[in-house]
Amino acid sequence: MKKITFLLATILFLAAAKTNAQNNQECVIKYNLFKGDFLSKKYNESFANWMYLMDNCKDLSVNIYKYGATLAEDVKKDPVLAKRVYEQRLENFPKNDPAKVHSDYASYLIKNKLASDDEIFAILEKAYKISPQDMGVRNIYRYFQGVTDKNKDTNPQVVFDTYDDVLESVADKLADYSEKLKPLIAKQEAGQELTSKEKRNLRIYSINSKALGQVESGLDNIIVTLSTCERLIPLYNRDFESNKSNAKWLKRAVSRMFNKECTDNPLYEKLAKAYADAEPSADAYSFVAGVLTKNGDDAGAEKMRMKAFELETDPLKKANFKLKFAQVAKKKGQLSKARQLANEALQLNPNLGRAYLFIAGLYAGSVNSCGEDEFEKRMVYVAALNKARRAAAVDPSISVTAGKYISNYKANSPSKKVIFTKGLQEGESYTIKCWIGETVKIQSSGK
Repeated sequence: MKKITFLLATILFLAAAKTNAQNNQECVIKYNLFKGDFLSKKYNESFANWMYLMDNCKDLSVNIYKYGATLAEDVKKDPVLAKRVYEQRLENFPKNDPAKVHSDYASYLIKNKLASDDEIFAILEKAYKISPQDMGVRNIYRYFQGVTDKNKDTNPQVVFDTYDDVLESVADKLADYSEKLKPLIAKQEAGQELTSKEKRNLRIYSINSKALGQVESGLDNIIVTLSTCERLIPLYNRDFESNKSNAKWLKRAVSRMFNKECTDNPLYEKLAKAYADAEPSADAYSFVAGVLTKNGDDAGAEKMRMKAFELETDPLKKANFKLKFAQVAKKKGQLSKARQLANEALQLNPNLGRAYLFIAGLYAGSVNSCGEDEFEKRMVYVAALNKARRAAAVDPSISVTAGKYISNYKANSPSKKVIFTKGLQEGESYTIKCWIGETVKIQSSGK
């Protein structure tokens, strides 16, 4: 009897295995037909095989869902089917770009009004917890707005923590894009032809960097009424004792006080010193240097800045320190030194667009002292314009900001009439006077 039972079980197992093998073979055949038709843009022909895959071969390939989203959304324009695509992908490929998938899913639900605000927020929260930097920019705003609305009156610290988490994550992603863009931009500027893959990567990295670069200002607009000195100081005074050894909390608190220009309050100095004690680091020493400057100890501040710079090992962060040194020199009226320090920052990070904008600002601020007539003064704007254009070219993350400077400097460049009256022509070389001493090509405002 046992032998008969065993034989029956074996027969059933082999039959099931044969059926599964046949199903798997059918799945592969259907998948290859579907993929071939889809990539050839024969969308209608691909649809029947795709539906078979959706019903019977759900975990065969993530492409079923990547390509299928186009069929559901753009070809069939079927929101219900599109929702099914996202849900099955998340179920069968939960580790394949999950933050982006959740974010895209939320966008589609919003666009087609297929879910409530609370349901959308729950999906965005999942995406955020996985990886904020892989979310769409609009959805970062949506999620942060939801966090703000839920906590601004009862627990503003949650809002600030979320803000900091997002910006730190975005900063890491921007640094990664900067490193990836550096060799591509260098190759392009050397006159070398980029491969098709390199061109595609350059475009993708630039687009993503530009989008991420707008996150900080966008989020700041949401909490502008919440993150004022009047709100921050009582909050940080209240929580200081329980966090005076918490380096992460101290760093965020002193950074926000600095960014919101709350540095005149005694709490700022207390936070900076506590941060340096809790985590002796380049970042902490940089804040202490600011305190020393405020207290009139310029020598001590300079020493502390150099200590911070020497302690830092990351070239990108060292470049940021150099730019801070440049900003201090500018405040002291040392314009030539400020430019030199900004250029040293660019040697460490050639894609630091903010350094180029800083130099552009130095030039624009010297218009009246670097020219004797209208032409000479307006040519200073041309020098500034060149720097602003350079900023936009090397650093897509600040291209929107750089664009505003470019428009302004372009409009203030010499008119064609002014150039003609001077007896010169566009395209000729001209050397800016005074401390700038830079030779540029004459260009007009276009008027």
